[in-house]
Amino acid sequence: MSTSARRVAAAGAALFLGAAALSACGANDAEKGGDGGDGGTIALLLPESKTTRYEAHDRPIFEAKVKDLCGDCKVLYYNADQDEAKQAQQMTTALDQGADVVVLDPVNGEGATGMVDEAQGQDVPVVAYDRFIENADYYMSFDNETVGKMQAQALVDAMGDKGEILMLNGAPSDPNAAQFKAGAHSVLDSSGVKILEEYDNPDWSPENAQQWTSDQLNKYEPAQIGGVYAANDGQAGGVVAALTDHISADQLPPITGQDAEVAAIQRILAGEQTMTIYKPIKIEAETAAELAVLLAQGEDAPDTTETGIDQSDFEGVPSYIFDPIVVTQDNVADTVIADGFYDAAEICTGEYAQACTEAGVS
Repeated sequence: MSTSARRVAAAGAALFLGAAALSACGANDAEKGGDGGDGGTIALLLPESKTTRYEAHDRPIFEAKVKDLCGDCKVLYYNADQDEAKQAQQMTTALDQGADVVVLDPVNGEGATGMVDEAQGQDVPVVAYDRFIENADYYMSFDNETVGKMQAQALVDAMGDKGEILMLNGAPSDPNAAQFKAGAHSVLDSSGVKILEEYDNPDWSPENAQQWTSDQLNKYEPAQIGGVYAANDGQAGGVVAALTDHISADQLPPITGQDAEVAAIQRILAGEQTMTIYKPIKIEAETAAELAVLLAQGEDAPDTTETGIDQSDFEGVPSYIFDPIVVTQDNVADTVIADGFYDAAEICTGEYAQACTEAGVS
């Protein structure tokens, strides 16, 4: 589906699911922190804040959509700060506060099954948001193995005949990280690329990525590193910081990323990062909000959303899977800007103004 078609379809999804939600909830203004009224109580549990997407996009988009659809709904929000035990306690707290449905992005997908059992034991459905949980009632995310394949293929294409790379994966506790890694290896392992060193970053942090990359530069000359697979933009930033302690920015090898963070888009425009993966979080977060409102009201989930995404089966869980998009210098204007994910003014600041002009971003 094209980006423009996806935007039109997303608007249709809002009308389709929104009508059902509004008929159940009424149209008063949402009052976060109120008693939930007849609209129901929805808990949103996110895993961490080091990745900027959660606080900058997922949370506000989700909350705004719930408010738009259901004025009487109450949203309980929690962030686990990458602490699995803290998130388990947050689940208990949410249930004690009367959550009718839980939207859960787990710190540890495998470890989250107990939290799902706890909720389901109180007849509270759980939507696994962005990361898979095997016993959840519903799951929604992007095609994560495809993300890894897209990253790896972009890296191989950009490297040319320079065949040695560093590989930085995500947290082993994150089920998405395993899928990104599997997708990437499916391309890299058949491409002739040699992986010099590989690292599973325990908390996705840019700081760990920078330190690990610096350590590798004690073993390998910068010129030997023909490319870097970084599973997300935060790590890509750490890689760039480590490498530019040794070489100039115009000598950087191809570097991948994911999440389309502002800093990553700026690096791409400046030629410091090759690509990122844009996952239209607005579609994911709004669909999660719409589904949560319906479930809080005891309604059924739709078999097909107006985005054209069919309810499918992922490892036995009813699922909604969205398509990721590769962003490079050539299509910044046609993706994150055209979708309204960012305004050009957010990206084209200071030293990046000229790069924006040259890339047609305005």
